[in-house]
Amino acid sequence: MWKTVKRILLGFLLTFIGLAAILLISIPVAGIGSEARLAALTNTVIPGIHGGPDVRAYVARPTGEGPFPVVIMIHEFFGLNESIVGKADGLAAEGYLVIAPDTMRGQTTTWIPRAIYQVIRTDQTQVNADLDSVFAWLASQPDADINRAGIAGFCYGGRVSLLYSLHNNGIAATVIFYGSSETDPAVLKNLPGPVLGIFGGDDSSIPLEEVRALEAGLRQAGIPHEISIYDGQPHAFVTDMASIRAGGAQAQAWNQMLRFLEINLKNADKSRDNQSIAHNPGFAWRYYAMLVWEHAFGSASHHGH
Repeated sequence: MWKTVKRILLGFLLTFIGLAAILLISIPVAGIGSEARLAALTNTVIPGIHGGPDVRAYVARPTGEGPFPVVIMIHEFFGLNESIVGKADGLAAEGYLVIAPDTMRGQTTTWIPRAIYQVIRTDQTQVNADLDSVFAWLASQPDADINRAGIAGFCYGGRVSLLYSLHNNGIAATVIFYGSSETDPAVLKNLPGPVLGIFGGDDSSIPLEEVRALEAGLRQAGIPHEISIYDGQPHAFVTDMASIRAGGAQAQAWNQMLRFLEINLKNADKSRDNQSIAHNPGFAWRYYAMLVWEHAFGSASHHGH
């Protein structure tokens, strides 16, 4: 009997070790081809400033004559991909010069373990430095009105957008699509402009308590804001332009962003003083752990991307 139990336990152990080995091997394998995929997606190479590396990006320009209000669009933890490029084109059609940079320095994937690896090795200080290069490049473009520059991000990009707004006082408006937030009013008071936060009611990676804490923190900090929870929607529910155009909650959230940007960028006339604010919150371990669950097993796993 005991020998049988030991054989069963040994079988489980070997199976676990085998699966763990396959998972570990899959992470570098899933990164193969990233450079080629990004080369096919991007159309601009932005010179790095202060000795930093160049930044690849997709730039979507509206028709007509500028200068146009600007939106920096930040991808999910998968990296820059077709859905973000499509959203950049969709927003450019509304009259914005949109730039979607690769913030992971050459990495993009569809494999969740690889996406988590990418996030772990991507430091916010590094992201801020690359976005500073993007911002400096935008300031040099004659068709870009850098005094009307906003940032919008999805998932990982939502958090990046908030943190970059805390770093760069030249950002006039911030849009967070289901990104983990800072909630301390003492931190949030440094935001240079209004905030739009869009969250899914069934998103277990961002508890509703955190969303309400963000709203309370913005209120206490005196930052103009709109915080909306879309009932029944999972994490990453605003997927691509085809789904947005089909209507429903995705279209409602997208149109809410358009109204927010129209008020705070398109119709704004502000001269801004660009400066840096020191804020380094560290890695959001809990958020990304829950994000894995959401994408692999939770409500987001049953929702198209």
